[in-house]
Amino acid sequence: MYAKLRLYIVVILLLGFGIGLTLYKHFALGFPLSPDDKKSVWTIEARIDFVARGDPVIVSFALPPETPDVVFMEEDFASSDYGFSELTSPSGRRAQWSKRVASGLQTAYYRLSMYETGQIAHPAMAADLPSEPEKPEFDEVLKTAATTLLDQVRSKSANTEIFTRELITTLNSKAPSQNLSLLINDQSSEDYKTHLIINLLALEGISARIVRGLYLEDGRRRQSLTNFVEVYIGNEWLLFNQNSGKSGKPKKFLVWQRGDQSLLDVVGGKNSQISFSIIRNVHSTRDLVVRDSMNKQAGIIDFSIYSLPIEQQNAFKMILLLPIGALIVVIMRLLIGLRTSGTFMPILIALALIQTTLLTGIIIFLTVVGTGLLIRSYLSRLNLLFVARISAVIIVVIAIMASISILSNKLGLDQAMTVTFFPMIILAWTIERMSVLWEEDGPREVFIQGGGSLLTAVIAYLFMTNRTIEYLTFNFPELMLVNLSLILILGQYTGYRLSELYRFHALERRNVAGKR
Repeated sequence: MYAKLRLYIVVILLLGFGIGLTLYKHFALGFPLSPDDKKSVWTIEARIDFVARGDPVIVSFALPPETPDVVFMEEDFASSDYGFSELTSPSGRRAQWSKRVASGLQTAYYRLSMYETGQIAHPAMAADLPSEPEKPEFDEVLKTAATTLLDQVRSKSANTEIFTRELITTLNSKAPSQNLSLLINDQSSEDYKTHLIINLLALEGISARIVRGLYLEDGRRRQSLTNFVEVYIGNEWLLFNQNSGKSGKPKKFLVWQRGDQSLLDVVGGKNSQISFSIIRNVHSTRDLVVRDSMNKQAGIIDFSIYSLPIEQQNAFKMILLLPIGALIVVIMRLLIGLRTSGTFMPILIALALIQTTLLTGIIIFLTVVGTGLLIRSYLSRLNLLFVARISAVIIVVIAIMASISILSNKLGLDQAMTVTFFPMIILAWTIERMSVLWEEDGPREVFIQGGGSLLTAVIAYLFMTNRTIEYLTFNFPELMLVNLSLILILGQYTGYRLSELYRFHALERRNVAGKR
């Protein structure tokens, strides 16, 4: 009773630890559960052009903020003979290029590679809380028009979000009222509209700020930033499209700058311009997450298989498949009742089949074992001792495998040349066991155990070559604990096997027929 209780506690701990680590890597670190999961990596290049006057030059450029919904993979800054520094202030990050003397046309580049994580940005922290909005200064005519317009919008709204949406919709009306026409004053620029919305919201006592961002579209050149309005509602900032009034961050939209600070400042130059070019590439989500986690030095990744050299990682890809083969053997022997030649032989055959492909591997296995059995039957007549007999069988197996490799090379069969992946010692031992089994129990038992081993190996091969299983075993090695817990539970099974049920079912039918 106590032994079973201890076993159940161990199984529960193994399951909880294995599944918990898997869920942590999936939800916290972003590891996908599918090998086909892909992400779009966007490369954005900002080009800054200006004409220097022959004086000292300082170029200051706003950089995008790092938020939970995006990951910056690489940032590059390029300019000709300019000094560079990255500055951080409460208003955000800025790049600064400087040069003692410059004249003529000048160009500076900023390149960013990033991808979206799909996470939702957290609500505003204390440092991001708005200050009390400053009332804008309007002359009497504009103030009257603004007050009248706000009264109309207020009557149609029930809260701040609806008020903001209704205000933007009204400002974009195709048939503007007299008050609206007076406020717009034939100004059609995006910046003017943005500041007008912010000023009108300030009159209402609502905090708002300008947000500049970039729509991520593949193959776009000479793009400019798009203005949005961000309004502080319910202890968080909510983004509004200033042309449609829709709330929320659009898909494939990168927030570049928040606040009214200038995007680009050039001291010592004139005619400054900035343009953005965008290109999209597709990368494996798993590779991106591993790279980002290693850059952040996440403990679970830093002390994992990913920290090993590539050669050792490739070896572990095969080694981590062994528990899957072991689970298949346990199921086939304990639940199905299939008899095999040992426990490890089917797993090793399955590993060899992975290297040689299924059909070629089966042919090689049958050829080597069949030929080895014939030669072993001859060696048994020589009355050799056990150690000498096994050693002789090993040499014979090596000779057979070498012969198959040479013959396949002459015939141009490249797959058959991988026969060397078959474990020679295990094959020799299997031949010896089958020979003894032939002498003791007859050929029928040899075919049953040999066929059972091969069938189990084929089933294990089908599971071990499944792309999803290969991916999960390597990228979530903690699932071995789940595998181990299943094997421990199966190890307690003492009921009927499927093969026994089939035998007793036939017996039951005879008993029923006898009663009739």
